[in-house]
Amino acid sequence: MKKYNKIVISCLSILFLASCSSDFLDYEPTGVLTSESVATAENADALVTAAYAAIGNDEMIGPITNQWVYGSVRSDDAYKGGGGRGDVDVIDRYEQYNTTIADYGDFMLPRTWTNHYKAISRANFALSVINGLTEAEFPKKKIRQAELRFLRAHSHFMLKLIFNKVPYITEDLSKEQILKTSNDLTSDELWNKIAEDFLFAFNNLEQTQEQVGRADKNAAAAYLAKLRLYQAYQQNDKHQVTSINPARLQEVINYADAVTGGLETDYAKNFLDGNDNGQESIWAVQFSINDGTNTGRVSFVTGLNSPHGTSLYGCCGFHLASQNMVNAFKTDANGLPLLETFNDSDIFKTIDANGNAPLTAGVTLDPRIDHTVGVPGRPFKYKNTLKNAGDMVYKFSWARDPGVYGFFGNMKEQQSPDCSCYVKNGPFIGTSKNVDFIRYADVLLFKAEALIQLNRHNEALPLINLVRARAAASKSMPLAAGASDVYKISPYLAFPSKDYAMKALMFERRLEFGMEGPRFFDLVRWGIAEPVLNAYLTEEKTKRDFLANAKFTAGRDEYYPIPQREINFTAGLYKQNPGY
Repeated sequence: MKKYNKIVISCLSILFLASCSSDFLDYEPTGVLTSESVATAENADALVTAAYAAIGNDEMIGPITNQWVYGSVRSDDAYKGGGGRGDVDVIDRYEQYNTTIADYGDFMLPRTWTNHYKAISRANFALSVINGLTEAEFPKKKIRQAELRFLRAHSHFMLKLIFNKVPYITEDLSKEQILKTSNDLTSDELWNKIAEDFLFAFNNLEQTQEQVGRADKNAAAAYLAKLRLYQAYQQNDKHQVTSINPARLQEVINYADAVTGGLETDYAKNFLDGNDNGQESIWAVQFSINDGTNTGRVSFVTGLNSPHGTSLYGCCGFHLASQNMVNAFKTDANGLPLLETFNDSDIFKTIDANGNAPLTAGVTLDPRIDHTVGVPGRPFKYKNTLKNAGDMVYKFSWARDPGVYGFFGNMKEQQSPDCSCYVKNGPFIGTSKNVDFIRYADVLLFKAEALIQLNRHNEALPLINLVRARAAASKSMPLAAGASDVYKISPYLAFPSKDYAMKALMFERRLEFGMEGPRFFDLVRWGIAEPVLNAYLTEEKTKRDFLANAKFTAGRDEYYPIPQREINFTAGLYKQNPGY
């Protein structure tokens, strides 16, 4: 961990101009010589553990767990934040949809690509060892193969969301064959290759495993539901949705029905230390502290995103809620979202003499706003005070550059500074809180979406209402003073049409997963990224000058560019995404 932190700080201090990693084709787990030299049952299990570790081996400069850069800032949920546009300006490029430069040194996209393929390499190496063992030598052979194929599929899935066209690398390929493996699979072909690995896991794992954190049948079912939902929206080469496959939608329903789990009683539990691997956590990357090792294993992936200007945290004020995101939490007189008109007026738009942002008179709110956004004058991380550390009300002074990015903050990825999960290394914050890839709320809404698209929207109604009912009940933590007077959230009584139901589903996903990272990928899946994001920019430009020249280009900006260094390394075998 100490070495890792030095690498991160070094890369940040030299403006990320130096390379901090090597190409994935040359990567092998540290200390590994050949598959033959480690072909024992004891070593095989250790290699599986190393493969699990790899899916959490990300960093601020090459994220692979939290999608705050690629999925939140890239959408209408959040601004980059930090100390102006020039502060980590590559993320500003992503926010502005100015990504025609495929690489930016070894920072962000190229490093994310490498980190995912390092994880794939570890899974493949472990598979190559285990495949050569007999079940007599290694009784858990089939189970461990299934776990490794699940991990490999997970990494390929994440790569496809970001880059769309990626090579699928398996353990049976030699280095020479890998060099000849292109990224020219069709979307369906790539989805199906990923699905084959998840299906193997689904068919060979128990519903749950004794050791928490291991992939199980439950997680495989949830991932298959997610994958088939994305695959159902068939797109042309300009990323326009041309049809929605009903057979794939039925698979979504079937796999969602195979998932066991439940919603946490309070929404807050998903984002607080001490609740890892609860009933709502279907698949998560595991982090730990005080675990018997010298340094523990904490995540620094959101290390730039803590409130600025307070000794309680460190720096650097990145990942800030947009005004559009804040406005989305308004509710109407019946406690329902304002699906069409939520952004007609702003709330919390001014700062009073005490440095607080008063709520606009007469406005009612979905309580999830106080679980998602830091607002000046409202308690932060469910605390009114923090013993020996000062006032824990979110302050206007915590906004690092309010003249550029406004004064809202993020809350879900933060922990209270008195948490035993919390580590401060220089200015950067890390925690041992797990990062959830799929929550049970996801599964409910995956199924609801499939039902709606199959014209079975009446069956989707109770699923969406389950999510809303939990939100309504999430008031047990200390929230804003007088919050009970302004919280108003109710279930939908009916969906009058498929179109209305789909709008409700889309809005519910935004509220439920606000600033967690899926928003951009949802918009791309639905084929509405261009109209939604350009409408967002048109309005947001009147409030935030830094977005003056931002524009989403349909047919290009739905996916990120393939890192140019990978195209160069394969002598042009990898083909660049359109428009770059």
